[in-house]
Amino acid sequence: MNIMKDEEVESENDKPEKTFREKKPTSSWKDSILFKVGSIGFLILLLLIPLGMIDSLLTERLQRRDSTITEITSTWGKEQTIVGPVLIVPYRYFYKTWVEETVKQGNKEIEQRKEVTENKVINAYFLPTQLSINGDLKPDNLHRGIYDAIVYTGNLKIAAHFKQLDFTNFKIEDKNILWDEATISFAFTDLRGTHETLMLEVDKQKLALIPGGLVPNFVSGVQTNLKGLLSETKRDLSVNLNLVLNGSSGLQIAPIGIQNNVTLNSSWKDPSFNGAFLPMKRDISEQGFNANWQISYYGRNYPQLWSEMFNNGTFTLEAINSSLFGVTLVSPIDSYRNVERSIKYGVLFVTLVFTAFFLFEVSGKIKIHPFQYLLVGAALCLFYLALLSLSEFMAFMLAYIIAACASTTMTTLYSMAVLKNGKRGLLMAGGLITTYGFLYVTLQATDYALLIGTVGLFMALSLVMYTTRDIDWYAPTSNDN
Repeated sequence: MNIMKDEEVESENDKPEKTFREKKPTSSWKDSILFKVGSIGFLILLLLIPLGMIDSLLTERLQRRDSTITEITSTWGKEQTIVGPVLIVPYRYFYKTWVEETVKQGNKEIEQRKEVTENKVINAYFLPTQLSINGDLKPDNLHRGIYDAIVYTGNLKIAAHFKQLDFTNFKIEDKNILWDEATISFAFTDLRGTHETLMLEVDKQKLALIPGGLVPNFVSGVQTNLKGLLSETKRDLSVNLNLVLNGSSGLQIAPIGIQNNVTLNSSWKDPSFNGAFLPMKRDISEQGFNANWQISYYGRNYPQLWSEMFNNGTFTLEAINSSLFGVTLVSPIDSYRNVERSIKYGVLFVTLVFTAFFLFEVSGKIKIHPFQYLLVGAALCLFYLALLSLSEFMAFMLAYIIAACASTTMTTLYSMAVLKNGKRGLLMAGGLITTYGFLYVTLQATDYALLIGTVGLFMALSLVMYTTRDIDWYAPTSNDN
């Protein structure tokens, strides 16, 4: 009996020890997959702060660049807009009105109204029947510090014809038209680029143009009196103007003729045709461009003739601006815009690299501290800062290569130590090179950037899904036994 009791006691004492041995080790909540993914997500959000700071720095540099270019062009000549010629013929307009007068009747003075006829001088405005402009734009770059401004010198030949000026719509008798006071005027944005006195040829007579534009809604321009070249018997005229004009960025023209024929050529090989009308013919090559516009007056919202009494509110600045057309000399590579676009891919870039580290951590049974993730993210953010600073002094492609090599080298060497395997570090280097190369292609393919980016994301996600297809996500990540 005692023996049996001792065996039972011994058996009971063995049970806790057996239960303790069969108990599986539990992993800490810090080692869970969910916690790790959450930590990585938090780090990615944290890295939005330096990315945002770099983006703010980019905005500041852009503003400084634009301010410098504005200073350069303010002394050379602004973007030019040409409106004209506009023919202005004043006339006397008679109208009846009532006046109050005091009349003495006997010993009393009484007030009475009296109808009188008065007149005032009104301007009538006429636009040409035919307008022809032939221009040659000679481009140049002006430097200030590290910034360049695109400027040009335009040699323009403007020819216009006014046919049979008709005052019928104004119901004005010919004797009330002040032909001797007729003037012709052009509106230009900036005339500081002209170096000689402008001479307007009117019916083969040379007339000097003087400052002071008379075109409605424009403060800058030139004008000249026609000095009796119009009369009751001669109501048409032809004008020609040879103009050398400095400008920057581009040239805009208003289609004020019934028929407008404009030809512009330049040695600049990166033109941007813009405005309300595109050229009918264009030829762009490495030697420059040649473009021709043939435009009628049906595409605009202002009339061919008006006066200060009739249709005066139709020739507005808004109506003119909506009809402008022309060309802008575009910089072939705007490094700031490319950097701006690359920063927009920053979060996606960091996410892809962190995903690769996470997969190495899960598949390789190694542990990577969140601080190590943060250091890798900082190296990736420095790429954009290096790209911004280098692109101000060299070509964007060279700046991109140097910044990408620096970031890749730093991240690869650190990855070899963190991942405890040189092969994994080389895999990271290959992935970074591929990603940087893909990003550069996306930046250059402006029109197809969305499509290329979408295809790249599909490929990256497919690779992640294929790599993780056999991973047991419920398994603990701790290596402790």
